[in-house]
Amino acid sequence: MVNPIAGRIQEWSSSSGMDDVVVKLAICLFTSFPLNALMKRLPDKRVNLKCWYIVAVSAFYLFGVLNILNGFFTLFISTMFTYCITRFYRSRFMPYLNFVVVMGHLALNHIDAQFLNSREPSELDITGAQMVLVMKLTSFAWSYYDGSLTDYSNLTPYQKAKAVKKHPSLLHFLAYAFFYPSLFTGPSFDYADFESWLNCEVFRDLPDAHKPKHRWTSKDPNHRRQIPKCGMFVLWRVFQGLFWISLSFAAPKYVSLDNVFSTKFMQKSFLYRIHYLFALSFTFRLKYYAAWTISEASCILCGLGYNGYDAKTGQIKWDRVRNIDIWRFEMASNTHEGLEAWNMNTNKWLKYYVYLRVAKPGSKPGFRSTLFTFLTSAFWHGTRPGYYLVFATGALYQTCGKIFRRNLRPLFLAADGSSLPSKVIYDIICFYVTKISFGYLVQPFVILELPKSIYCWGTVYFCIHLGIAATFFAFKGPFSKQLVGFLKAHHPVNIAARAEKEAIESAGSLSDILKAKQDYEQEEAAKGMHLGIPEADFDKATLDEAMRDFGNFRKAYEEWRADKGLEIEEENLQKAYENFRNELASGVSSRRASFSEYSPKPIKKNQ
Repeated sequence: MVNPIAGRIQEWSSSSGMDDVVVKLAICLFTSFPLNALMKRLPDKRVNLKCWYIVAVSAFYLFGVLNILNGFFTLFISTMFTYCITRFYRSRFMPYLNFVVVMGHLALNHIDAQFLNSREPSELDITGAQMVLVMKLTSFAWSYYDGSLTDYSNLTPYQKAKAVKKHPSLLHFLAYAFFYPSLFTGPSFDYADFESWLNCEVFRDLPDAHKPKHRWTSKDPNHRRQIPKCGMFVLWRVFQGLFWISLSFAAPKYVSLDNVFSTKFMQKSFLYRIHYLFALSFTFRLKYYAAWTISEASCILCGLGYNGYDAKTGQIKWDRVRNIDIWRFEMASNTHEGLEAWNMNTNKWLKYYVYLRVAKPGSKPGFRSTLFTFLTSAFWHGTRPGYYLVFATGALYQTCGKIFRRNLRPLFLAADGSSLPSKVIYDIICFYVTKISFGYLVQPFVILELPKSIYCWGTVYFCIHLGIAATFFAFKGPFSKQLVGFLKAHHPVNIAARAEKEAIESAGSLSDILKAKQDYEQEEAAKGMHLGIPEADFDKATLDEAMRDFGNFRKAYEEWRADKGLEIEEENLQKAYENFRNELASGVSSRRASFSEYSPKPIKKNQ
C-alpha cells in the first residue's frame, strides 16, 4: 500500500539532496512542538485523553511519516512483553528475566543491522529507538518490583522515589513507552516521573502566580492550568539545537573522517594528526548535541522537563530529563567529569538499574557490578567491534586518571585542601590531555570496523595506548612502591601530617587529646560517596576478588537450586499464565481490555 505522506517526503529529500531518514526524523522532531503546545492545553484531569493523544501522534510518526511497520512491531513486542511479565509474573526474578529478554531482543536487532542489513536504505534503523525503549522498560520492571516489596530498607532514596506501587493500565503504559517527543532520540525517563506529569502532581509545588489561566477548558475564570509557561526557554533551546545542526552540516566540509584514510594524512606532522582527531571528534558530537537539545526542548514544552520551583530565586527548574550538559562536557578536565555530563540519563540508568542491582542487597557493589555495568553499556550500544575497543580502552584510561588524581594531584594542593598557585598548570595540562585523549578514544565509536579503527589509531602511533602502558608500568610495575612513596612523601598534606605527628609526640600530656582529634579528622576525610557510573578500578578488582565474587554467586545459585528454586519458578510462571488467561477471558466477556483495576499482591522475599 502506497503511503502518500512518505512519498511526498521522499520527493522533498530527493529535490533537496538530503537523506530520507534525516528529513523524516527532522519532521518528527520539529512537528512535536506544535503538537505539544496542543497537548499541554488538554484538560488536566482528562488523563486518558492525553494518553490517547500521545499514542495517536506516535502512530502518525511510525506509520505516516517514517512508514516502518516492522519497526513498530519491534517496539511493540518488547513493550507488551514487559507489560505482561510485570503484571502477571510475581517473582523476585521478574526484573532479571525482563532485562535478559528485552536486551536480547535488542541484541538480535543489532546483529541483524550489522550482518544482515535487511532494511531499505530509506528506512530508519529502529535500534536507536529500541535502545531508548530498553532503558524505559527495564527501569519500569525494577521500579514496579520495588513498589511491590514490603521492605524498603535495602533501596536507595532514588529507588524509593521512583517505585511504582500500582500497575498502570495498558493505555497509560503504551503512552509511556511510545511518548512521541522522545520516541526516537530520547531522553529516557522513569515511569514515576511520567505518571506524576500525566496527573499534574509534579506541579503541586508551583505557586498559582506562575500557572497560566484556562481560557476555554473551564467555566471558572480563576481556575489555572497546572503546566507553567516556558515558551521563551524552549525557544532558546531550539535556537541552540539549530545552531548545532548548522555546524553539523558545515563541519564536514573542513574536517572529515575520509581524510584520515587518505595518503596525504600521513604526510602531515604528528601534532597535526592528533589534533585533527580531536577536531573530528567534535564534529561527531554535533549531531548528538542537536538531537538531544531539541528533544529535551520538546519535553520541556509539554511540561515533562519541570523539576521543581526554587522559592528563593523564584525560578523554575526545567532539567528533569536533561541528557547533556554541553558546556560542562566541553570544559571537563578529566574523564569522570566528562562522562557525568554526557548522555546523563543513560548514566543514571546504568547506575540505578544495572550497577546497584547486580550487587547483593545490603552489600557494597564490587567487581561483579563494575564488570556487568561495562558489559551492559557496550552490549546496549551494539555488537560492532568499535564499541568494545572504545569501552575497553576507556576503562584502562579511567584507571590511569584515578592513578594521577591519587598520586599527582595532591602535589598541587595545600595541606588544608585549597589549591596552590601551581595547580593552574596542572589543570591546564589535564584539560588538554583529556581533550586529546577523547579525540583519540572515540574514533572506533564512529568507524565501527576493526581494521579501520586500528589503522586510525595507528596514524598517531597508538600514543594514548602507549601512555596507558607507561602509566601502568610506572605505578603498577616493579618500581611502583618507590615511585608512589616518593610522590606521597612530597604531598603537602602528608608533610603537614608528619609535622603534626612530631608536635603531638612532643606535646606531653596533651598528646592523647591531639591524637584523638587527628584520628577523627582522618576518619571523616576517608568517608565519601562516588556518584555516577562506576570507574574501572584495577586496584581493587584483582583476580582474587573476581574469583571470590563469582564463587559467591555460584554458591548462592546452588543454595537456591537446593531449596527447589526451579520448581518454585515453574509454579510462578504457571500462575502468571493462568492469571493472563483468566483476565483475558474476563476482558472478552465484559468487552473491556484496559486492565485498569489490577492491584497486585506484595512480592514475598522467599519467592
